[in-house]
Amino acid sequence: MNPLLRLLVWLLALQLAVGAACAAPPSSVADRLQPFVDRHELAGAVALVLDRDQVLAVTSVGYADIGAATRLVPDALFWIASQSKAMTATAVMMLVDEGNIALDDAVEKYLPEFRGQLVVVEKDPEHVLLRKPAHPITLHEVLSHMSGLPFQSTLEQPTLDGLPLATAVRSYAAAPLQTEPGTHYQYSNAGINTAARVLEVVTGMKYEDFMQQRLFGPLGMKDTTFWPDADQVRRLAKSYRPDEAKTGRRETPITQLIYPLSDRGHRFPMPAGGLFSTAQDTALFCRMLLRGGELNGRRYLSETAFREMTKRQTPAAVNESYGLAVAVGPDWFGHGGAHATNMEIRPGQGLALVWMVQHAGFPGKGGQAQGVFRDWALEQFKK
Repeated sequence: MNPLLRLLVWLLALQLAVGAACAAPPSSVADRLQPFVDRHELAGAVALVLDRDQVLAVTSVGYADIGAATRLVPDALFWIASQSKAMTATAVMMLVDEGNIALDDAVEKYLPEFRGQLVVVEKDPEHVLLRKPAHPITLHEVLSHMSGLPFQSTLEQPTLDGLPLATAVRSYAAAPLQTEPGTHYQYSNAGINTAARVLEVVTGMKYEDFMQQRLFGPLGMKDTTFWPDADQVRRLAKSYRPDEAKTGRRETPITQLIYPLSDRGHRFPMPAGGLFSTAQDTALFCRMLLRGGELNGRRYLSETAFREMTKRQTPAAVNESYGLAVAVGPDWFGHGGAHATNMEIRPGQGLALVWMVQHAGFPGKGGQAQGVFRDWALEQFKK
């Protein structure tokens, strides 16, 4: 072949190869998530995929601290907020397995302050009409947000962690129910906190001690805590929210919590949303659930308790599909947190996804980043 013609053919092939590479979809999850960081729509994220036996992939992109240009690392700490609910419910279901409590038990059986609680029938600016509910609220109802308890009490202001658990729960009992038990879904921190207080009364242990001794310690969740220590605070990802123009990110404190976060004198464990954790720690909890309540030869939940916790418990008449402190979808269950963390367990695919970010709202299309991660993970590791 003519040398000039050979050169032209080679250049054409090179051009086609470069064009194909540019047109091809990104091959890694980092490639897919980095544009959100570059567009200032996402501060950073740790994205982890696991199966029943191991972590399949863990990737970090972006920043733990934008101002200091501190890169986000895989063992960064995050406030996981309402993901705490699923962990609390697991502890409560352990007591169900042991025969210490039953889901149909009335809360007042263990917490007498709930005896005689009334429900609001009518309400206007000047009057409130109350009556006795058809039945006292049950453990099943407080775990599935069907009890009629409010999200929080008026005493839990301005933060959610400023009251001892027993005091917070007494404040729920002192107020009337907002809806008839068992008839309406109303997302309620108060309900989950109440279930945790029942745990304390039944076991004689502090809630936080039970969680550490019976769940976090045995699972190996060394970075899951209500009170981050100095090393953990150094690894804590800062939280961000949209700036005033809603085109960028600005740093924000966790307004629901008291600072310093390590203060055990003024901060109290909040079962419905107080935990901090890492992607790796959360993955251990998710793997236990993915395996139906067992991990490394130790059973945390019976098969019966696991099925009860992770199936839909809300009636067909309500729109929300919720189990016992977990959201339930058609082929998944899990829970998110107030600053956009999430865990999603998919038994049919044999996978669980852990998504760690710290955002109280996103500018631009930042909220789509989690879906991009999910699509990549299900595509990459499909069975």
